[in-house]
Amino acid sequence: MKSINEIITRINSEFPDDRLTFQKGVAVFHPESVAEAARFFKLAGRLDRKVFISGYGNNIDPVGAAFENMLVVKTDRLNSVIAVVEQDLYVTVGGGYPLNEINARLKRHNLFVPHADLPYAGSAGGAVAINLAAELNSHDLPLKKYFIKAEIVTPTGEILTPGSVCFKSVSGYDIVKIFAASWGLLGLIATATFRTIPLSAIEEYVAMKMKAVNRENFLIGLDESDQSADAVYSRKIKNKFDPDDLLPIV
Repeated sequence: MKSINEIITRINSEFPDDRLTFQKGVAVFHPESVAEAARFFKLAGRLDRKVFISGYGNNIDPVGAAFENMLVVKTDRLNSVIAVVEQDLYVTVGGGYPLNEINARLKRHNLFVPHADLPYAGSAGGAVAINLAAELNSHDLPLKKYFIKAEIVTPTGEILTPGSVCFKSVSGYDIVKIFAASWGLLGLIATATFRTIPLSAIEEYVAMKMKAVNRENFLIGLDESDQSADAVYSRKIKNKFDPDDLLPIV
């Protein structure tokens, strides 16, 4: 395995100098485009170096011994509003865009995303990755209900665009929903598209409350000792997107 100094030299030779920083001794890569993120993952694979995906406000802070030999990729520069399409009721933002700033931008279009008003201090991509949960009138209301399309950079460096902005696209399982509650273990959520709601309906969501983050389900399903159908399915999905285990559980 190459030393961390050799890897740093290689990254700096392939990307602009300001893409790589060090935070508490951990090497952090800051892609400024989806294409850069894809190139980074391909390079990490060639260098046989594990990667941790970070937005901000993480439930796991990438510091300490567990991250000393890993590379962190941070979405803080993928932080723009890419599109607001009023007639089709959707907004697309970079994965690093603050979730709680979306509605300020949507207000001029008389639209909103319900979960963007919750007290969640993190990125849009991070909110999707944990499937930010809420409750409204005793009913569960997960963020994935409004998550309709994405650009995903896989650990192998492919760029996928699952989902659709149409109200009804194809029958069958909506593949983009797999990335809700994936905990950064299937790939980088580089852009996220959310279904929006007319601002005239905002009063219907006043009683919505944020629920505690649930780390179970997908994460627990990756435990090889769990032979339940859901767990086996989770492991198949993980192996499909990350066959070389570039994104390990930390």
